[in-house]
Amino acid sequence: MSDKRDYYEVLGVARDASEDDVKKAFRKLALKYHPDRNPGDKEAEAKFKEAAAAYEVLSDAQKRAQYDQFGHRAFEQGGYAGQRFTNVEDIFSAFGDIFGGGMFGDLFGRSRGGPRAGRDLKVVLDLTLEEIDSGVEKTLSLKRQEHCAPCKGSGAKPGTSRTTCTTCGGRGQVMRSQGLFAISTPCPRCAGAGQMVESPCTSCRGTGFETKKADVKISIPPGIEEGVRLRITGEGDAGDPAAPRGDLYCSIREVQHKIFQRSGADLITEIPVSFAQVALGDSVEVPTLRGRAEMAIPAGTPTGKVFRLRGQGLPVLEGRGRGDQLVRVFVEVPKKLNDKQRELLKQFAEIEKKSAGDKSFFDRIVAYFN
Repeated sequence: MSDKRDYYEVLGVARDASEDDVKKAFRKLALKYHPDRNPGDKEAEAKFKEAAAAYEVLSDAQKRAQYDQFGHRAFEQGGYAGQRFTNVEDIFSAFGDIFGGGMFGDLFGRSRGGPRAGRDLKVVLDLTLEEIDSGVEKTLSLKRQEHCAPCKGSGAKPGTSRTTCTTCGGRGQVMRSQGLFAISTPCPRCAGAGQMVESPCTSCRGTGFETKKADVKISIPPGIEEGVRLRITGEGDAGDPAAPRGDLYCSIREVQHKIFQRSGADLITEIPVSFAQVALGDSVEVPTLRGRAEMAIPAGTPTGKVFRLRGQGLPVLEGRGRGDQLVRVFVEVPKKLNDKQRELLKQFAEIEKKSAGDKSFFDRIVAYFN
């Protein structure tokens, strides 16, 4: 079990709090625990990061729905994970805009320059019910940004190096006065990088990156559900030198099965039976994901009856047993009859008619509903 605090508790909001309430709660905590207001206070910095992690999940409708269903399990290995906040600058980059003009950079005068982390990548992975049932390891082939080999990601021609931007002095930001506040904006000369490339690398044309193919292995846990996103840490695009790579987010999509439908951990299927089987009772073989199972049909079973095969469904995520298989039986009417079958059915119809007596069909319908 995760030792993290409940995200609603962290922000101090109710579980049905609106998006605006969540944003206001985060702003209040961010102002209270901001590092510039609490210099050297590690506890305040930890609370600042904790609030940012909670806001990152609860401010996104899809992530919030997954959190409400799975709790912190949705963010751990094998489940969807929220954004990494390895330092305070990550939070400034992610959420500065919710304060209108960049509260973290503008109000406290903090620069947003410096190495940029790599972009996150997103893929969709199709899985069959058989793969979801057993769990599977998949290899994803993708294209992503890597550091240019000749310049090692600097963007500068081999033998040269980047130079400090003379406009912003390497901060990546320039300050301008606006009333009582000093507003920080990205440097127009270096675009916020803090450095300039005077002699660009001819291989990457000064970008520092090149596109390469990569194979990434990912382990899918048994019982995973459609719509869940898995995070593979550090398998996204490369970042600036000395900055972390991005992550790879993998969204699960189920392939439609020919026989089974899914309802959570339960599987639903239909099987045809004859009139004789439901009238007299019988034992039939039912297909399951892992083979076949015997199922008894009692005499007098009505068409549409649903039977439950315990433990024949999918694994419950996190390994808490299995769901069931729900089997609906329906009477299949034969399209062709041989002479003997036709004669026997006629005899049956005559017997049934005599047993009904003088009652008309309408009378029998009324009696049925009464």
